[in-house]
Amino acid sequence: SKATNGRVFLDMKVDGVQCGPDGLRADVFGNLWCSSSAPLGYAGVLVYNSQGKLIGRIRLPEVCANVCFGGPKRNNLLMCGSQSIYMLQVQTQGAAPG
Repeated sequence: SKATNGRVFLDMKVDGVQCGPDGLRADVFGNLWCSSSAPLGYAGVLVYNSQGKLIGRIRLPEVCANVCFGGPKRNNLLMCGSQSIYMLQVQTQGAAPG
């Protein structure tokens, strides 16, 4: 099969600053949690809804290379920085595998 009607979902720019994504995870509501490898103030995690609108940001003091949901309820967001690992309990759950 072939992809059709291609369009840009999001450009990963915030305030005109290009935020390089690496790790991507979805939650149970269809939101996309994207790591941001960008300059200080824009580094961390960007959260987009299913329409590609930025709905949240988690700022970290270093670039974020990867993200995943963990814990028994999949409500702990783990963020892999350049020199640290961060964890934040969130009010959603990561989408189930499979």
